[in-house]
Amino acid sequence: MALEQIFSMATLVAVVGWLVLVIVPRQPFTQIISALIAPLLLAAIYLYLIAMHMQGAEGGFGSLAEVALLFQKRELLLAGWIHYLCFDLFIGAWEIRDSQRLGILHLVMIPCLLMTFMLGPIGLLFYFAMRTAKLKHVVLEA
Repeated sequence: MALEQIFSMATLVAVVGWLVLVIVPRQPFTQIISALIAPLLLAAIYLYLIAMHMQGAEGGFGSLAEVALLFQKRELLLAGWIHYLCFDLFIGAWEIRDSQRLGILHLVMIPCLLMTFMLGPIGLLFYFAMRTAKLKHVVLEA
């Protein structure tokens, strides 16, 4: 399969996972898709790319220059992208589970999910800021 096809397929898998988190967060199948099926499928694609293309690749993880050299190989660049898709979706699914447990309104969660999807760690920071505010509010009410 061509790299562009793998890219498109992986992106579609992630987008489906994000859409169910945003549109139907309380359905039983939502966490199955977004926290299990989609991340594991992405992880399998990632494993394939790493197993087939990491050996003998130039570069490494010891410096920024080594990472840049490693990602010059398009297959490993794609693996890096899939790594982001997989982990960001997994974090988004956790944010939804946690927010539901804490009683955070879903409408408030949508910006967090969008940021986690587009900007990963910034969305996580935003969610933790909201989570902290919610927990402080609960403690103050008690």
